[in-house]
Amino acid sequence: MSKQKEEKTNVMRILDRKRVPYTPHTYPVGDAVPDGVTVARMLGQDPSAVFKTLVAKGASGGYYVFDIPVADTLDLKKAAKAVGEKSVAMLPAKELLPLTGYVHGGCSPMGMKKRFPTVFHRSCLGREAVCVSAGKVGVQVELSPMDLVALVGASTADLIAED
Repeated sequence: MSKQKEEKTNVMRILDRKRVPYTPHTYPVGDAVPDGVTVARMLGQDPSAVFKTLVAKGASGGYYVFDIPVADTLDLKKAAKAVGEKSVAMLPAKELLPLTGYVHGGCSPMGMKKRFPTVFHRSCLGREAVCVSAGKVGVQVELSPMDLVALVGASTADLIAED
């Protein structure tokens, strides 16, 4: 999309192939992966428009992907209800890479090794654009939430814990 020589991630190649418009954003990464709110600030974005991708395992053994604003916490009961499970538990970090192909901090709802049922927090629908990981720590893509939800075949639900 931009004229400079940028390294395309698999997510960007998927978006290009599907002709989905997006804006890439990069941020500096040191020794530690920054938390989502810090990433949002570095990108000059509202944290409620930057979504983190979380992977959970259901009581039935199935895997699910949940995308919520970076400042919020996933409510596991609401998440289980959204996917029709008795319960869900967060996937241990060491299982993320073998299952999805992504590392912690660089997990995207697009381009995983397999397609898993995906649910976005319903707040994404009221936005013109949202940011998600481009599949690599230090790179995000900003795009229409409607395009994103359609691309991954996602549903939307209330997923976040109340304060």
